[in-house]
Amino acid sequence: MRRILKKILKKSPSSNQDGVFFEKISQILGFKPNTLKYYEKAFTHRSANKLDEKGNPISYERLEFLGDAMLGSVIAAHLYNKVPTGDEGYLTKMRSKIVSREHLNELGRDFKLVQFVESKVNPSHFGDNIHGNIFEAFIGAIYLDKGFEYCEKFIHEKIIKQYVNIERLEGKVISYKSLIIEWCQKEKKSFRFDVFEDNGKEGIKYFGVKLFIDEEVVSKARATSKKKAEETASKRAFFALQDLIEKKQ
Repeated sequence: MRRILKKILKKSPSSNQDGVFFEKISQILGFKPNTLKYYEKAFTHRSANKLDEKGNPISYERLEFLGDAMLGSVIAAHLYNKVPTGDEGYLTKMRSKIVSREHLNELGRDFKLVQFVESKVNPSHFGDNIHGNIFEAFIGAIYLDKGFEYCEKFIHEKIIKQYVNIERLEGKVISYKSLIIEWCQKEKKSFRFDVFEDNGKEGIKYFGVKLFIDEEVVSKARATSKKKAEETASKRAFFALQDLIEKKQ
């Protein structure tokens, strides 16, 4: 009897944790999961240094790859059926907007998935993209746990119905840099991004950028990464040249 009691006391903390995790995941899913280990893996950051029974590292990154494929296929099928007049270019562009990093980060935040992440990194040091990454991993976990039918249903019920508005997405710009480059190429205008380090007095590494079109500076920006600085400069250039750009679209 004493041995049995010891076993129960040993197991109770983890059992209670699993119970809380199970309930929270069930609420998000809208159905009960079969195997929690897939969801646990979906929230394991590589810094946790966990290994499976075969000695392979455990992290959400492989599930992220799988979830990306599941999302892409379900969204593609939805758009194909929803917009029968859309050509390949239109459908590709719309799918890109729905599964853009910005949109996936928004979904990850709305579902509050970061609360489940197991990591040795302080959460304040996570980049913005962790929200979208673990959201994709979560989709991958659903597929492994319940199969394609449940995965498709979750994407339709929780994402497409609540977040996908075709008319609004048609006017949404997901990359101002791509838009500016495309316009310059179409109009046969030269362009270049001059990027330089601009650290100032903040003690943080910054990058400055000047966007030249036909050898004239049309916008400037400053950010903590080259990519962000170029995107901000492109956005400013778009609004400065909006009338000209929209006339040609």
